[in-house]
Amino acid sequence: MTNPVVSRAAVIGLGLIGGSVAAALRQQGCYVSSYDIDVSNTASGLDLGIIDNAAETVSDAAEGAELIVVAVPILSMMEVFSAIEESFDQPHIAITDVGSVKGEVLNSLKQVAGKIPNNFVPGHPIAGSEMNGIAAADADLFRQHQVILTPLENTFEDSTSRVVQMWQSFGADVSSMQVDHHDIVLAQTSHLPHLLAYALIDTLSSQGDSLEIFDYAAGGLRDFSRIASSDPTMWRDILTSNSGPLLTILDRYMAELAEVREIIEQDRTGDLFDLLQRAKQARDHFSSILEKRS
Repeated sequence: MTNPVVSRAAVIGLGLIGGSVAAALRQQGCYVSSYDIDVSNTASGLDLGIIDNAAETVSDAAEGAELIVVAVPILSMMEVFSAIEESFDQPHIAITDVGSVKGEVLNSLKQVAGKIPNNFVPGHPIAGSEMNGIAAADADLFRQHQVILTPLENTFEDSTSRVVQMWQSFGADVSSMQVDHHDIVLAQTSHLPHLLAYALIDTLSSQGDSLEIFDYAAGGLRDFSRIASSDPTMWRDILTSNSGPLLTILDRYMAELAEVREIIEQDRTGDLFDLLQRAKQARDHFSSILEKRS
């Protein structure tokens, strides 16, 4: 057991990410108090040994915490921020989140507090799976995964340091990014792929012979569509909250698809091969980067 970054933490929201954060903290010996709108999640957290205390309210969970991790869907964060407002700007408390759209998180904070609290460190772990809920929580989920922090100029250095130490103690690689740039990058690397997976499965399943299609589905469809099993509520919030950057890359992708359709329709086999070759080379390069990290 490693020395905990803090002795007492609050985790608000016990889905896959929140539950995994709680599990990793508690594994270090940190006392973890948690709140979830679904009391069955905190009950399961107690049964699984992931948390120490199932709080009845957000404010109860946050009481006495040196670190507060907000792990609820994007559009539910404002309510949580309102409940922990007394913890804002307290130098002995670090507050962070795990949301995929940093601009929307900061907008919610501004609506509650009128500004971004000095002890708030926006964060986003690039980790997860198609599995949902507290039952899928894994203390090792973040190991060898990227975590992006987007601290502002007014963010307390001690708060940022505490959050960095937390993620690093989980085995994550931590980097920093500007808020707007983060949302553009994640629209391309995460939000668009999830949208495409959902849309493809919806298209295939709406056909009259959908059962036959899935009966004969090969590994390619399974691999590509795996993320369509992710939590719809979470992804509805993410996709609508980051609509600007998402629509920009979606338009580019649709233009590319239109070009591919034209290439196939006109039997331009040379152009089709060039496209496939470029994509293969880019994917192989991406694979080599991932292998170096592991």
